[in-house]
This record gives sequence, structure tokens and C-alpha cells, in this order.
Amino acid sequence: MTSPLARRRPLPAALMLGVALLTALLTATACGSPAAAPAPGASTVKEITVAVTGRQVTPPPGRIDVAKGQTVRITVTGDTADEAHVHGYDKAATLKPGVPATIEFVADRDGLFEVETHGSKLQLCQLVVR
Repeated sequence: MTSPLARRRPLPAALMLGVALLTALLTATACGSPAAAPAPGASTVKEITVAVTGRQVTPPPGRIDVAKGQTVRITVTGDTADEAHVHGYDKAATLKPGVPATIEFVADRDGLFEVETHGSKLQLCQLVVR
């Protein structure tokens, strides 16, 4: 005969598995990781966070899919003074050491757009808008 306590043990394990799966899903949508594009007309904001330390970009530069019409918010924190720039949209932010700078715009043009620092000429990522 199974005790009532033994029948309840799978619930905490299932909850822990659910939390782990949800955490993995949320982590997979961070910068540099592929994520499903929002449905047309979706008003979600595409958050992209990048850090530059000792000329190293984290996460490593990669292509990021953005739905046409979606708002993009890029936050860059660097360890030196510089300028972050989104080519093709002519959006820029001044970087001060250790202070996050944000560039926000609506991705209203199809194409491949490079995001880089001007002074150090580091590629931060590429935006694929479609």
C-alpha cells in the first residue's frame, strides 16, 4: 500500500521541472539567441542588452531577428567612452564608462542593420528586420 506522503512527492518534482523549463525558455530569448518573431502587429519590445569590457562584447555578436514594426530597445554598457550606433536607422547613444546607454526605435525598414561602436569599431550585433 502506498502512503499518502509518497503519492505527493511527484508534485514538487514536477513544479521544479516546470520552473527549470520556464527559466530555460526565458533565457533563450536573450540577446544573440534565436527567438520566435512576434506576430504581425504585435507591440512587444525587443530588448537587447550588450556589455563591452576590455574590447570584448558580451554576448558575442550575432544576428537578432526583429519583426518589422517592432520597437527595439538596445542597452549598451561599456568600460570606455564611445558611441553606439545603429546603421541604416542613424540612431546613436553616447557611452560613458560603466553607465548603461539606450537606443530605442521602431524597426520600420526591412534589411540587415549593423550595430557597432564608432570609436573602438566593435560590432555589437546585427539586426535582421523582416
